Amino acid sequence: MSRLTVAVLTYLRPADLAAVVPMLVEQVAEVGGGSVLVVDNDPDCGAREQVAAFGSGVCYVHEPAPGIAAARNRALEEADADLVVFIDDDERPRPGWLAALLATYQASRPAAVVGPVVSEYEVEPEQWVRDGHFFDRRRLPTGTEIDVAATNNLLLDLTQVGDLRFDVRFGLSGGSDTLFSRALVRAGGRMVWCDEAIVVDVVPAARATRRWVVRRAFRSGNSWSRTSLALADSSAEAWRARAACTGRGVIRCAGGAARWVAGVLTGSRPLRARGVRTVMRGSGMLAGAWGATYVEYKR
Repeated sequence: MSRLTVAVLTYLRPADLAAVVPMLVEQVAEVGGGSVLVVDNDPDCGAREQVAAFGSGVCYVHEPAPGIAAARNRALEEADADLVVFIDDDERPRPGWLAALLATYQASRPAAVVGPVVSEYEVEPEQWVRDGHFFDRRRLPTGTEIDVAATNNLLLDLTQVGDLRFDVRFGLSGGSDTLFSRALVRAGGRMVWCDEAIVVDVVPAARATRRWVVRRAFRSGNSWSRTSLALADSSAEAWRARAACTGRGVIRCAGGAARWVAGVLTGSRPLRARGVRTVMRGSGMLAGAWGATYVEYKR
């Protein structure tokens, strides 16, 4: 059994910490031991006393530099382990989550194992949000190799990650996990899907709105283009990436607009909602391809 650290990053969410940390402690014990690490990104160390109350099985570290990329990097530096598992503070692991991640890792020793995230809501979102499938995420057969991942349900083998770190330029805009995972695969690391390792994303009422979901779609497209440019090793490669992202953005905008029009003509709310989602993602890709950055996590 490799040494294991489960890392949860937090910023001003005491209620979420109170809910998730005991779950993580329990699952770590079930797999034979390890540690839980809380990285607090609050400049005022707001979670210090709360984490201390969890006991000796939970470690606390403060990362004052703003942005999730800095907090992720701090977790990698502080983890006294071979394996680090990232989970967000607003998520809840289902029973057997950690054991499933480890089993998939032990089967073939990839650089990373990625699990699914399913959403539950504090309040029921309006039907338009549901029709657009804004909170639906991919599900794949266990063992499928993938080329991009988020850190909300991610196991990393630090011996294979090496010196790779999260780019702090993406700390407040989002996308540092996209860039990290794409760079890991580009460097030869394998990322494998584990469909049994499920975590539940608890969606607060403020996010279950049209305004938030269309902005997130824009940011998603924006991050993809920006990470594509960041991966370029030369100016020629950067221009090829810019051209590719521009083309994909235009296609998405045109296709989304056509879907929206079809929804208007047929009276289909799902078509209209999904059309808006596609247009916003395409618009974000176009903006990112030409240097615009959408800063989602302003402080």
